[in-house]
Amino acid sequence: MQILQPPAWAKPRGFSNGIAVRGGTTVYIAGQVGYTGQGEWREKGFAGQFRQALQNILEVLAEAGGRPEHLVRLTWYVLDKQEYLGAIKEVGAAYRELIGRHYPVMAVLQVGGLVEDAARLEIEATAVIPDAGAA
Repeated sequence: MQILQPPAWAKPRGFSNGIAVRGGTTVYIAGQVGYTGQGEWREKGFAGQFRQALQNILEVLAEAGGRPEHLVRLTWYVLDKQEYLGAIKEVGAAYRELIGRHYPVMAVLQVGGLVEDAARLEIEATAVIPDAGAA
């Protein structure tokens, strides 16, 4: 995996501008919301739902033999930009706890609604698991 950072650009915080991957298995993970794998809503707030959605992504990724550092793209759909910004400290702490300091390419979009009425956000992911013997 190669992080793509044009030398004259300012270094991004919390994401990468681009990632190139050669070889490996690509894993596409459907949009995950803040309920458990059994469909139970344990959290109503943004930060708690974020943590659960990210945990869901990592559990699906693990089924393919992947780890957090194999994530190459996260796309977040949030209902309320201000709610997201208001929870940014908790979101950052949960991210670092679950993924560490690996920052894939990301986009955060504010949307008018999600299919799950209780959801405050939805996150979809793409990962590339290196071929055996690759770094």
